[in-house]
Amino acid sequence: MKCPYCRAEADKVIDSRSSTEGSVIRRRRECTKCSRRYTTYERIEEVPVFVIKKDERREPYDQRKVLSGIHRACEKRPVPVEVQESIALELEKMLEAKYEKEVPSTVIGEFIMERLSKIDQVAYVRFASVYRQFKDISHFMKELKTILAKS
Repeated sequence: MKCPYCRAEADKVIDSRSSTEGSVIRRRRECTKCSRRYTTYERIEEVPVFVIKKDERREPYDQRKVLSGIHRACEKRPVPVEVQESIALELEKMLEAKYEKEVPSTVIGEFIMERLSKIDQVAYVRFASVYRQFKDISHFMKELKTILAKS
């Protein structure tokens, strides 16, 4: 570790603390050359998960994209933002547990649809209509009948 002040490579750790649910370690350091103190953060290097799209393209998983889709589906619905964000967090935990490098987009879409169907049926149908790319009203009606049969 180089001192940000004098660029010397010799330092000593004065204090270490775990932060952010144990995923980051904060270290207070002191340069042995200039005696100035500075803080460093150590975190686990995350390996990006790639999403395999329907057309076989691969793109990095992007939580913002997932949240955007959920927010659009829940727009003007009585679904609190905290609940929407919890779906995205639950999805990420599932992806971390089951997938190392690549995940099919269908897994993500089905996961979100399952969660939305339990929370708000209108939001579920909105998300499903985009995700499943309904071609016409008959596909839409088929999905509505499936929902009504479960109710």
